[in-house]
Amino acid sequence: MERTWFRRLAPPVDGGVRLICFPHAGGASSYYVPLARRLADTAGIDVAGVQYPGRQDRRSEPGVGDIVDLAGMVARALAAEESDRPFAFFGHSMGALVAYETARHLVRRGSPLPVRLFVSGRAAPGVGPTVADQHTDEEELVAHVRDLGGTAEAVFDDPDLRAMVMPALRSDYRALRTYAWTPGEPLDVPMTMLVGRADPVAPVELVRAWNGHSARPARMEVFEGGHFFIDGALSEVAELVAEDLKALLPVRAGGTESTV
Repeated sequence: MERTWFRRLAPPVDGGVRLICFPHAGGASSYYVPLARRLADTAGIDVAGVQYPGRQDRRSEPGVGDIVDLAGMVARALAAEESDRPFAFFGHSMGALVAYETARHLVRRGSPLPVRLFVSGRAAPGVGPTVADQHTDEEELVAHVRDLGGTAEAVFDDPDLRAMVMPALRSDYRALRTYAWTPGEPLDVPMTMLVGRADPVAPVELVRAWNGHSARPARMEVFEGGHFFIDGALSEVAELVAEDLKALLPVRAGGTESTV
């Protein structure tokens, strides 16, 4: 895949569907390494992660403080691949919005669409910015991210590590604060909504509202845990992803066509 925007997260799997994963605010493609390895090993699903500017190997680049603009960049990079391989999107938290807006950009371009969209830990577009998106003070933002549990404490306790991650975090939260959904036709893409039962920033009913953004059948699954429920429910999430992709098309495993 295109090396600027996409990262290989597990040994490649030939053929079948590719799952493209969009990280949360302040996060990087590497967040999905455990899920990628699980899906490659157990279901023969190839996984790639989107690497936003401003973090890890792209930390010298300025972050993109606009969800729709960021999605447009990802859509252009994806369309440039000119591959006929089917793909699906998985986005967690901010990544759910970027994945959704990327799919909308693909519609406008007349490009192939994902065979399924997995949206995780994020209220549906149109409900407006949540209170959690509004942090502008750096200490309040750090305290908020600590409470969510998605970033190791050592990152914020070490001044050098903190200095490395804060530009991306500030840029991402600026993108969340300023995001305004533009009404349009529901996507002609099946959708799966995932949420932690105790998520403090994405209540179950607001995640369920994603159902209105798809013209195709949708599925909702509630997991035990908070905002980063994926960390504690890795096997269950991988099983759900494999099951939903299996329902759409065969996935290659072990060099032969398999039903996952």
